[in-house]
Amino acid sequence: MSAAEENLPNTTTATGRLNTALLQHKALSKEGLSERLFGLLFSGLVYPQIWEDPDVDIAAMALGPQHRVVTIGSGGCNVLAYLTRSPEHIDVVDLNPHHIALNRLKLNAFAHLPDHAAVLRLFGNGVKGSIRDYDTHIAPHLDPATRRYWESRDSLGRRRITVFERNIYRTGLLGHFIGAGHMVARLHGVKISELTEAQSLREQRRFFQEKIAPLFDKPLIRWTTSRKSSLFGLGIPPRQYEELASASTDGTLASVLCHRLEKLACHFSLKENYFAWQAFARSYPSDGAGPLPTYLQAQAFPLIRDNAGRATVHHASVTELLCEKPAASVDRYVLLDAQDWMNDGQLNDLWRQITRTARPQARVIFRTAAEPSVIEGRLTPETGAAWRYLEATSRELAIMDRSAIYGGFHIYEKV
Repeated sequence: MSAAEENLPNTTTATGRLNTALLQHKALSKEGLSERLFGLLFSGLVYPQIWEDPDVDIAAMALGPQHRVVTIGSGGCNVLAYLTRSPEHIDVVDLNPHHIALNRLKLNAFAHLPDHAAVLRLFGNGVKGSIRDYDTHIAPHLDPATRRYWESRDSLGRRRITVFERNIYRTGLLGHFIGAGHMVARLHGVKISELTEAQSLREQRRFFQEKIAPLFDKPLIRWTTSRKSSLFGLGIPPRQYEELASASTDGTLASVLCHRLEKLACHFSLKENYFAWQAFARSYPSDGAGPLPTYLQAQAFPLIRDNAGRATVHHASVTELLCEKPAASVDRYVLLDAQDWMNDGQLNDLWRQITRTARPQARVIFRTAAEPSVIEGRLTPETGAAWRYLEATSRELAIMDRSAIYGGFHIYEKV
């Protein structure tokens, strides 16, 4: 598989590259210390599951077989979902070596596991004995560095791959953050997982209004959400915290987070929103009848299996990868929320390469912590003139995004 052609970067090198992208202030300044703390936390596994809705991405891109895609990898759920549309090729980039290993594992799993049941055993809620499928069908096909990663030992002497038998979605920076949120709620007498017992949107909203929303008025939560470091567990860097804070009216992020959580809890039925299950139950529905990510649905398996070889994983930033590509060679770009991290120089470097490599009618999609698009007024006139903002479609699809944690979803099309 093409994803196995590159070596997995060592952690020290990867941390340095992440810091290059993140650090914008002097080390001993308040802002610099905050950036370095975030960089340290972000150097481990952050997203075992991606928190951008890939179905919305696919609609926004109008993704089809003729398209060549460049996307940030994160937890890899998006890449696999895109493969159901049989694009010509997907280049997957990430600066985090743990995400690279996870993306390569998932691609190889779909290419070599015998059936959908085996995929669900490994990437569902965790099934004892599922690692036998890894040893038999996946491990022989991994590149040496990725195989070493998954077979290395943790602090308890367990092979890293065994995390899938214990529900990987409760690990990683985001998984631990969600777990801490559940613990704080329990300290205030609320068992958040009970929301998943609701039988209708009306019951979901009642539970949220009576049990969850009042938590954001508690002194501990208000104090916590007034500090940048408190939200590092959501993968929100200091610069992105400031974007979120711009929407706050009380000096904390309590009101902003309450509003985002209200959408997650109340705007979509639990029968169709697997993001809500991960947030409130910390797992997917165990009865097999509930919602699953696109890539874990039975009908997706043969498509992803047949197309897994069309994805290549790179340890690089989007800008670095695009610098190596010829002009007019890419149709679709998925930036997730990476631009929220960038200063004006980094933003313009990225968009110059996007503009150079974009084919006619290429599309760029991304999310932002706050509602407004972060590129408006920041690109050079020459670069900005090459793109038009699909504002109405962006707003429509933002409403449909089931993850509900972002303020804005944005689509730009090459003029």
